[in-house]
Amino acid sequence: MKFDEWEPIYKEILDEFGFDRGRDEEAALLLSKIIRDRSINIQRLSDLIYRKQVIICGNAPLLDEELSSTDVSGRVIIAADGATSILLKNCIVPNVVVTDLDGCMEDIISADKQCAIIVVHAHGDNIPAIKQYVTLMKNVIGSTQSKPIKNVHNFGGFTDGDRCVFLAKEFNADSIELIGFDFKDPNVSEIKRKKLQWAERLINMCEF
Repeated sequence: MKFDEWEPIYKEILDEFGFDRGRDEEAALLLSKIIRDRSINIQRLSDLIYRKQVIICGNAPLLDEELSSTDVSGRVIIAADGATSILLKNCIVPNVVVTDLDGCMEDIISADKQCAIIVVHAHGDNIPAIKQYVTLMKNVIGSTQSKPIKNVHNFGGFTDGDRCVFLAKEFNADSIELIGFDFKDPNVSEIKRKKLQWAERLINMCEF
């Protein structure tokens, strides 16, 4: 997604949640500096996803059950942050992990060591986590919800789950299947409920 198309949506998100755009940009600059000599070429993402069948795994509690009835063989698996832990528990290493570094970092670093591409998202609230964890990874691509910079990209999206979908669309996946998504989960906080509403809205925009 081109940033001039995304920016009005981003501004709406900033207004609704009271986020600080300056802090988002600060986080993106920090991530850019940390991965300056570590960032992998996004062509790897393109080669992996282009015209492939993709399964995107959200981190809803129903993921474990849905995995048991889903054939993942021969398909590209993209995990939304904490979904990585459920996949590894089921002996599945995701091809891509999209994370803002608030899942189980031990599992995400384990996936990195097993050659998963880790798309690390920088925003104003995860600057300490960027400093702590990104240097431990070797297969990193940077992302931001603000204006993209040299090695930190904006593929579109807000939450980990919908950013997975935007990523798959960006690189022209042949098909996209979602599992482990529950936009109406009643057992979440008010802010999480609002984020799920945004995730559903943004995913519906993708028209896959």
